[in-house]
Amino acid sequence: MRRFICSIFLKIIGWKITAPVPDTIKKCVMIVAPHTSNLDFVIGRAAFYKMGLKNVKFLIKKESFHFPMGWLLKALGALPVDRSKGNNTINESIALFEKYDPLYLLITPEGTRKRVEKWKKGFYYIAQSTRVPIVLIYIDYNKKEGGYGGVIYPSGNFDEDFKIVTDFYRGKKGKNPENFNL
Repeated sequence: MRRFICSIFLKIIGWKITAPVPDTIKKCVMIVAPHTSNLDFVIGRAAFYKMGLKNVKFLIKKESFHFPMGWLLKALGALPVDRSKGNNTINESIALFEKYDPLYLLITPEGTRKRVEKWKKGFYYIAQSTRVPIVLIYIDYNKKEGGYGGVIYPSGNFDEDFKIVTDFYRGKKGKNPENFNL
């Protein structure tokens, strides 16, 4: 039922999902970009329900989990992250792959909706440490479409692998395009 409702919702707002994540992928780190608006969450969550993906988890700063939003965020798959110094979000994320099966761990490497000069690299190290692929997920407000864009298996050479990532996301437009920077 949720899948049907989300399909209708996306159709009403004029969005299409170009390709679902292949059924053969059961554990992965999904990166999504551009991430420039809170609306990305609404469209993305609906898209994942439409794709029929079970156990999509995503990291959100722990400060967002105050009543009444905390219970809703958890119900939608959010996991609180303490971003203060001394906490090891990468190790906590790696442990999730032992806890959940399947697991689609969604990460926005920009780390915020604001413009950043460098993407965070944690998504790469999580995938490399857990030996799971990195799935490229995009959202493009110009075309009003989003979906699966391919898979990268970390080679251990971040710079070379990141060239593939930037080539894929080049040309994608966020809701606030001035906030997207590769």
